[in-house]
Amino acid sequence: MLHLNVNILNAGVFGGSWRYPGTDGTASYTIEHYTSIAKKAEEAKLDAVFLADGPALDPGTKHRTGNNFEPTTVLARIAARTERIGLIGTLSSSYNDPVELARRLGDLDHVSGGRFGWNVVTTAGPVAARNFGRDGEIDHAVRYQRAAWFTQQVVAAWASRTRFASPQGRPVVVQAGGSSDGRRLASRVAEVVFSADQDLEHARAFRAEIRAGAVKFGRDPAEIVVLPGLSTVVGSTEAEAKRRRELLDELLPDAYGRGRLAAQLGISLDGLRDDEPIPAGLLVEPDEAGGSQTFYRVVKEIIDRENPTLGTLLKRLSGGGGHRIVTGTPEQIADDIETWYRAGAADGFNVMPDVLPSGFDDFADHVVPELRTRGLFRTDYDGTTLRAHLGLGLPALEGAA
Repeated sequence: MLHLNVNILNAGVFGGSWRYPGTDGTASYTIEHYTSIAKKAEEAKLDAVFLADGPALDPGTKHRTGNNFEPTTVLARIAARTERIGLIGTLSSSYNDPVELARRLGDLDHVSGGRFGWNVVTTAGPVAARNFGRDGEIDHAVRYQRAAWFTQQVVAAWASRTRFASPQGRPVVVQAGGSSDGRRLASRVAEVVFSADQDLEHARAFRAEIRAGAVKFGRDPAEIVVLPGLSTVVGSTEAEAKRRRELLDELLPDAYGRGRLAAQLGISLDGLRDDEPIPAGLLVEPDEAGGSQTFYRVVKEIIDRENPTLGTLLKRLSGGGGHRIVTGTPEQIADDIETWYRAGAADGFNVMPDVLPSGFDDFADHVVPELRTRGLFRTDYDGTTLRAHLGLGLPALEGAA
């Protein structure tokens, strides 16, 4: 069976989601927004809800709503309002203490009945660095070296707990990163890998590389679940879905789209018209980029392959940062999911609906049943823990005899 998470990304992954008709643009500032979506996800028998986060105030909030609550706070409330759905929270390895984090996440895993997963991230960007008294962001390679050490410390602390131990053995370790350093870290420590891919063949190669890398670290490659990000725009007809996508593109604040793209590419877009392509000479190779090399690579590949104008590229990304967007009927979206799954490009998807909650309602009410009719998705939970939902055993500790 394939695996499905829902990413509760404030008002939705699209940059103009908060402006979509009938959407409460301030709902993500209420805890009910998150708990209601989590309940819906549990009714649909999804593996988990997922919360992104970064230890900085996103300057993009000038043009759209942001991620507004610390993940473990939200997930504790969701745990109290649900019974089975997994709970995955993003917390930085760059700007936390491993002992404190191990206790905080381990306690949440215990009180939730073994439903927690930790998304390990290395935090990029100068804004977060300044929050912690640094003049600039930590070097990319150093961030990943610390992440490997940090994760090993956290997992060892979980394994040594004798009080309030995890009902699932240990919380699930999740990781996202498409850079060379990120792929190596995923092979070494991750049990679930979030990825960003626009191309099926590239996604197949990425999944194969992660699994082959795991073998080199003495791990069972079957114990790694790869979940690409998937943004969905659902309509009852193809024309309706297309109109919804076109409206969302129109609602995207231009300043937000330009600002986010400029930050991802590490260049200035000032003075570049919408009908002009981005000059290729301004872009370095992905492994030389700072910030998030994953999304830099995805966007650069689009530019290299299609040479789009700036306006076309902004609409292609819709402020979402580089995850693949699929627009269509429930049957068409299920076709796409099934194609990637059966081709070995994905074990499932981290679903990022266009607008929340309406886009997720459409996905849960119409796409999930279609996947069930094809025998691709569960009709009920078989276990009570996140590890059980994902079909994962308990891996050996790194360095253990």
